[in-house]
Amino acid sequence: MDAVITYVNGNDPIWKRDYEKYTNVPVMEKRFRDWGTLKYLLRGIEVNMPFIRNVYLVVSHPSQVPQWADTENLKVVLHKDIIPEQHLPTFNCNPIEMHLHRIEGLDEEYLYFNDDLYPLKPCKPEDFFRDGKGVLKFSRHYLVSGMYKHICKNSDTAARKALGMPSSLAFIRPQHTCTAMFKSQCEELYAKLEPEILRSLSRTRAADNLNQYLFLDYQYFKVLMINEKISNKHFSVALTSPQKLESYILNPDRNLLCVNDVRLSESKYEALREAMLRAMQTRFPEKSTIGETSLSTSRSPSSRNHSNDFFCTSSRLGISIASPTLAKLIRTFLPSFWGVSIV
Repeated sequence: MDAVITYVNGNDPIWKRDYEKYTNVPVMEKRFRDWGTLKYLLRGIEVNMPFIRNVYLVVSHPSQVPQWADTENLKVVLHKDIIPEQHLPTFNCNPIEMHLHRIEGLDEEYLYFNDDLYPLKPCKPEDFFRDGKGVLKFSRHYLVSGMYKHICKNSDTAARKALGMPSSLAFIRPQHTCTAMFKSQCEELYAKLEPEILRSLSRTRAADNLNQYLFLDYQYFKVLMINEKISNKHFSVALTSPQKLESYILNPDRNLLCVNDVRLSESKYEALREAMLRAMQTRFPEKSTIGETSLSTSRSPSSRNHSNDFFCTSSRLGISIASPTLAKLIRTFLPSFWGVSIV
């Protein structure tokens, strides 16, 4: 099983230049701002998803790759590697999602991550793929309002069309979390609908787009998905405080966290960002061998022994540690009556 992450750093001057050149509008800072948390997504995958084989980072240009990234282990994919040239550059996630299955060497089973998703607790492969099927919750909707729901409706309709199913007033929408994709199913559907998919592509988001739900709906209609909710917390940070966000990251009750910053004001952004970075660094203090440089070892992700990975918490002490070395010390020197548990 592989992981695919799409990433945009809206602070990159090369990206900004291209955006304004091809769209003729100023960059929407709120839409594309970078929280500086990509490294914690990688650390979360390594600590909590040791079954992931390769991690692919999909970006528009080499300038988008963070300076700290170890590109020997983190597999960087440029848009030009997977998207037809006539549709580049793009500043819209939907054309990118239409072509992720074209990544060279990608496993048949892969998880697709937006860069606002973080694995905070240990996950199992069967949380996402089970008995030859993907696992994801789908909900039924009737009201089509706003661009996003129009795109969801388009994707539902196109998936039905590809299978010869009648259209429906209702449309299904998958849960927003990391999603279970089958490469062969994506290839099959793309071959059926290639002209329609290519016509839907645009540089910026538009109401006639298709998105990744096209492939997920197709898998669902083919009974290749188990309709079951993923353990995921959706956090609309515009409606919360830095203290609540930090507290949740340190003491999560679900496996994955999605941080949605839609409608977040600039006045709240910095305080929330600082709280998030502080909490993530506490939860994941060790650099990832998946994709961070300056490590004491050059082991590849596949060769790392995860048997000593652990997370230690204490309701009394407020301890939040993720270190194999400290695991032995804690097990040896901290008595059980202090309320320390290691999982």
